[in-house]
Amino acid sequence: MLDTPRALRLAIGVFGRRNVGKSSLVNALVGQDVSIVSPQAGTTTDPVEKAMELAPLGPVVLIDTAGIDDVGDLGALRALRTEAAIDRTDLAVIVTDADGLGPDETRLVAAFRKADTPVVVVFGKSDLACPPAADLARLDEDGIAHVAVSARTGMGIAGLRAAIVAAAPEPALEEPRLLGDLVRPGALVVLVVPIDLGAPKGRLILPQVMAIRDLLDSDASALVVKERELADTLARLGRAPDLVVCDSQVVLKASADTPEAIPLTTFSILMARFKGDLVGFARGAAAIDRLRPGDRVLVAEACSHHALADDIGRVKIPRWLRQYAGGDLVFDHTSGRDFPDDLSPYALVVQCGGCSVNRKLVTARQRRAEEQGVAMTNYGVAISRVQGVLPRALGVFPLAREAFEAASRAEVPA
Repeated sequence: MLDTPRALRLAIGVFGRRNVGKSSLVNALVGQDVSIVSPQAGTTTDPVEKAMELAPLGPVVLIDTAGIDDVGDLGALRALRTEAAIDRTDLAVIVTDADGLGPDETRLVAAFRKADTPVVVVFGKSDLACPPAADLARLDEDGIAHVAVSARTGMGIAGLRAAIVAAAPEPALEEPRLLGDLVRPGALVVLVVPIDLGAPKGRLILPQVMAIRDLLDSDASALVVKERELADTLARLGRAPDLVVCDSQVVLKASADTPEAIPLTTFSILMARFKGDLVGFARGAAAIDRLRPGDRVLVAEACSHHALADDIGRVKIPRWLRQYAGGDLVFDHTSGRDFPDDLSPYALVVQCGGCSVNRKLVTARQRRAEEQGVAMTNYGVAISRVQGVLPRALGVFPLAREAFEAASRAEVPA
């Protein structure tokens, strides 16, 4: 579990005002000094992340954030980083002290409630002062767990761990599936993996590795081929495979080489479901048909990397969308966790597969786009649309296919 990528770990964010003991609490939970602790307010600047194991949840990552009440020009920037961490938090630990629950804590609770994020409230430094009785009663009424702890003495830390486990969202206790739930034991799945400039030397990319492992865990078989070998491989098989999964960039060829009777989808569409709301991404893809020359499109990359000569997000997708729209489009790009609050300038947002971020962050972006009435899709869904094969690529996900078809028929933006 120590090798579990951070994007697949339950993200537990620790929030609160300056100097309430957030970093000391993180150190106590982890059992080592991972965050700098100082009596000086504002010691924590950027969020600090630490991977650990928390039974029975398994692999988690703790996020220690700067004080939400930080002041000054730099303090305001630190507070913005803290607010940005809300989007990727699966479970929030809000820390306060003897001052109890004030406007900052109330605002944090409201933000996490809006995001459907479970909350545990911690009254820290309880070896120095007891939690306010009125605040404890208030939390009981709201149905939020509250724990009194002392990071210095260790009092209440075990109870906090238990409260975190009890508050964790149900999917955290389940093994996530990329495609194993789509096939039965004994199934045969052909994985089409091109080896091009985007393929890392000596290894496969994460979604391909995840697919192979998920199939093995599901007692199914994986047959890996390059796109040039797909047609010949299918012809030589003794029986038709139960599913073909291809890289989005070769979906047109793979669709042509795969008989209609064999279900087909792409790795990126699988990731769209795994890391986000596939139905929403499919609905957003209908907006591609309404793109007009001059429209602005945001391409959101979750990782930071050097753009290649034929980079998928910087070159290929813009080229395909321009060809589809019949004229020039204006493209903006964001990388990593950067994502604009205001999406109103955009006719479309195209999110990458999200390999390096968690599902919570991707769905938060989708929710923001929906609230602002801006269509949002992902790489694989968009590519299948411009290649004319999206209905087929969504065939194994009927709700997503229906959402796309309904949005395509609608006269108003998706």
